[in-house]
Amino acid sequence: MNPVRKLCTQNAGEATVLQGNMAFAVGCVRSGIHAVDGYPGTPSTEVIDRGLSQVQDMLSVGWSVSEAAAVSVGHGYSLAGNDCVVTMKIPGLFQAGDPFSSSAFFNGDRGALVYYVASDFTPSSTQHLVDPRPFIKSCFIPILEPRNHQEMHEAAGRAADISRAFKTPVVILASGTLCHSEGLVRLSDIAKRDRVELSAPLKSFNTLPVAARANYEKVLSHRLPALQQMAEESPLNTWEKGSGKVGVITYGATEMMVREVKESLGEDIDILSLGLTFPLPMQRIREFCQAIDGDVHVIEDGYRFVQEELERCGLLVKGKAPSESLTEWTPTLVASRLGLSLQISEAAGVAPLKRPPMICAGCPYRLFGETVRQMRKKGKIEACFGDIGCNTLLYFMDALDTNVAMGTSESNRAGFVLANPDKAGKCISLLGDGTECHSGMDSTRNSLFRQVPGVKVILDNNWTAMTGGQPGPTSPVNLAGQTNSFDLKASLAAHGAKVLEVSGYDRKAIRKALTTALQNAENGDFTTLVVTGVCIRKMPKQSYGTRLKVDAELCKRCGLCQICPGIQADAEGLPSFNNLCTGCVSQPAACSQMCPVGAISVDDSCETAQCAQVELPEAPDTITLPKAGSFDLPERVSVAIRGVGGQGNLFFGRVLTRLAFLAGYGDTNVVKGETHGMAQMGGPVISTFSCGKVCSPVLLPGTADCLVCMEQSEVLRPGFIDMLRPGGSVLLATTKVLPYGVHEDAYPAHDEIVQTLADYKVVEMDVLDEALALGDATGRIANVVMIGALSMLDPFAAFPPELWLQALKSVSPKPAIWTANHAAFQAGRRLA
Repeated sequence: MNPVRKLCTQNAGEATVLQGNMAFAVGCVRSGIHAVDGYPGTPSTEVIDRGLSQVQDMLSVGWSVSEAAAVSVGHGYSLAGNDCVVTMKIPGLFQAGDPFSSSAFFNGDRGALVYYVASDFTPSSTQHLVDPRPFIKSCFIPILEPRNHQEMHEAAGRAADISRAFKTPVVILASGTLCHSEGLVRLSDIAKRDRVELSAPLKSFNTLPVAARANYEKVLSHRLPALQQMAEESPLNTWEKGSGKVGVITYGATEMMVREVKESLGEDIDILSLGLTFPLPMQRIREFCQAIDGDVHVIEDGYRFVQEELERCGLLVKGKAPSESLTEWTPTLVASRLGLSLQISEAAGVAPLKRPPMICAGCPYRLFGETVRQMRKKGKIEACFGDIGCNTLLYFMDALDTNVAMGTSESNRAGFVLANPDKAGKCISLLGDGTECHSGMDSTRNSLFRQVPGVKVILDNNWTAMTGGQPGPTSPVNLAGQTNSFDLKASLAAHGAKVLEVSGYDRKAIRKALTTALQNAENGDFTTLVVTGVCIRKMPKQSYGTRLKVDAELCKRCGLCQICPGIQADAEGLPSFNNLCTGCVSQPAACSQMCPVGAISVDDSCETAQCAQVELPEAPDTITLPKAGSFDLPERVSVAIRGVGGQGNLFFGRVLTRLAFLAGYGDTNVVKGETHGMAQMGGPVISTFSCGKVCSPVLLPGTADCLVCMEQSEVLRPGFIDMLRPGGSVLLATTKVLPYGVHEDAYPAHDEIVQTLADYKVVEMDVLDEALALGDATGRIANVVMIGALSMLDPFAAFPPELWLQALKSVSPKPAIWTANHAAFQAGRRLA
C-alpha cells in the first residue's frame, strides 16, 4: 500500500506529521470530495502531484492546461452534482478571473465548488504580491484561512459543507508557510458524500445579462446575510483571553507566529483568531475591541484587508501603514511590532555570496541561453521577452530581459515590434512548452492574426518542469497514464506559423536556426523555433552515467567552458567536474561544445567515481526500537538548516519529523518549516525543525539548539546565527558551491568565516568528501552524513540511534537507498 493510500484509509484520530499540502490532499479523500482539478503552481502543486495522483481510484483527479480551464472543469463537476476542489496559486486565480467571478453568482443546488488558492507573500516563486482578498470579496465568495496543519487537513470537507449549505463557491486561502511546512495532524473521520440532485434545470446556470442581474440581487439579499450570520456563529473564530492589556486580531498562518511570541516569551496577550476573513464576524470583533484596555493590533499577511475593513467600520486598531511593504510575518517581526525586546546580534562583517537561482546542470536550455547571450553581445539580438517557468532563470545568464505573466512573452514582443517595426529581426520571445499550452498559444495566434513578423522560441522539455515535472499536453502521458495525442509542432503549423525544430544539445544547430529565424523576421515572416530536450529530472537514472574529463595539455584555460555549475576552474584556470555534473544526461555535453580546442571529452576509464564500486556494509532489515519511556525527552528541540537548493534540505527535515514522531512528540507538537527558495535550484534555502512546546515553523532568535549549514558560506546569511541559543552548536560543512558566473576569488575566505563564528561552538566537517568516499558520485547522501553527525550532539544525542535509523528507513525504504543511507549515517557519527 502506498503511503498516501495508507493515510487515506487509516483509523480516524491517528496522529501523523504531514506537509500542509499533503494534509489537505488526504483530507480531500477522507471527507469524501469527488474530484480535484488544478494547474501546477508553487506552493500549491503537491496537493495533486505528491498526494492525490497516488490515489486516482479513490476520486477523480487531473491536471488541466491552465487555471481558467481547471476552474471551468470544476464548475462542470459541480453542475453534475459532484463536490470538486480546484487548486492553484494566487496568480492563477487572476488568470482564471473570468470563469471564477462569472460562476460565483448562481444560486441553484449543485455540487460543492471549492478553490484551494495558495499564497506566496514572500515571494519565493511568484511574480507579484497582489492580495487577492478584495477581488474574492467582490465576488461575495467566503474565504476560509487555515491556521495550522490540522485545519489544512479539515479544510476541504468544511469548505464543501459551506458551499453546499449556502449554494456558493468557497475559497480556501492557504498560506505558503503552511503549504510547505510540516506539522502534527490527527486524521479526520472518513466520510462519504452523495452527489447533489440539481433542483433547477441547467438553463438556470446561464450568464445572460438579465439572469446576471437577478442572480446578483439574490446573492446580496439572501446569500450574503446568511453567510454573515454563519460567520458570527462560527466556532472557527476564537478568543483566547488574557488580562485585556493588549489585543491581537490575526488569522491564517500568521496566528502561529503570534502564538509563538506569546508562549515563548510568556507575554500577556488577548488573541482573537479568525477562521474566516470574509465575511468578518463584526459583532465579535467589536466585543473584542471593547474588552481591551490597551492597543488592538491587526497582524495579517498580504496588504491590509482586515485592518481596512475594521477601520471602515469605525474601529480603532493598529496595523500596517498604507505605504508599509511588509507582507509576511515572522515571530521576530511580531515581537517587534508589539514592542517586545529580543536579543539580536549585529550583522556579520563578512557578506554572504549573492546566489541567484539557476537552471540545473545539464539542462537542455543551457546552450540556447549561452547562444542568445553571445548574439546579444554581438548586437544580433537586442531584446528577449521572457515568460514564467524555467526559462525565467535564463535572466541570470543575460539571455532574457522581461517577464510578466504566463503566456505573455510573445504579445509583449508583438507590441514592441508594432511600435518599432525595424526591430522585428532583432528581438525574440521565449517560453516553455507548458506555458505555450497554458496561454501562450493565444499570443501565437495573435501575432499570426496581426501579421507581426518575428521569432518566438519554445523551449520544449516535455514537462511542467519548474514546479517539479508534472505532465502537460506535450508530455508522453497525462496524469492518468493515458498517451497524449496533442502534437505541439503540428498545432503551431496548423495555426500558420513557420516551424523550425532543433535539439537543445546542438550548439551549432541552435545558432543556425536562430539566425535563420531572425532573417525570416527581417523578411516579414513569423517563425516559431522549437528547441527540444527532455527535462533532466525526468530522464532515466542510467542517463546520468556519463563522466567527463579535461585534457590539461590541450586546455587553454580560456574559461569558455564555464557555463554550468557542474564545472569549475582552479586558481590556474584548469577546469574540473564536481558532483553537480550530470554529464548532460548522456547527450552531447554543453561544456565540450564550448571548448575551442576539444579538450573536454567523455571519460571511458573505470577509474571514475561513477564506475568505482564501493562495498558498503549490509544494512539491517529490521531495527529493534527502545521501549517508550526508556529514554528522556527534552521539553523542546529545534534546529535550523541552511544550504543551497538541491542539497537535500527537504529530506533532512523529513527525517527529523519522523524521528520526533517515533520518539513520542506526537502528544505535544512537531513542526517543520521550509523553504524560501526551495523551488529555485541553486538559490539559498532554509529549513527549520522543532518539536515539543512549539507553535511556529519560523524560529525566534536564540531558540535553536543547533544550526546546520550544508554549504559553508551560507552560515553568513543575515539572521541565521541569531537563531542559535546560548551554548548551542554549529555543524558546518566545508562544501563550497560557486554560483554561475562567480569566480572563486569572490567566495568568502575560510578564515573570515571561521572568525565570524569565533564566539560559537563549531563542528566543521567534510561531509561531501565522506559521501563521495562511500561511492556516491553525486554527493547526494552528504545530508545523511550530516544527519549522523547531528545525532551525536546534545540535545539530539538524547534520541537513541535506533530511532534515527528507523526514521531514515521510513523516509527511504528502498533497499539500495537504505544501504547507502545507513552507511552515510554511521560515517557521520564517526566524523562527529
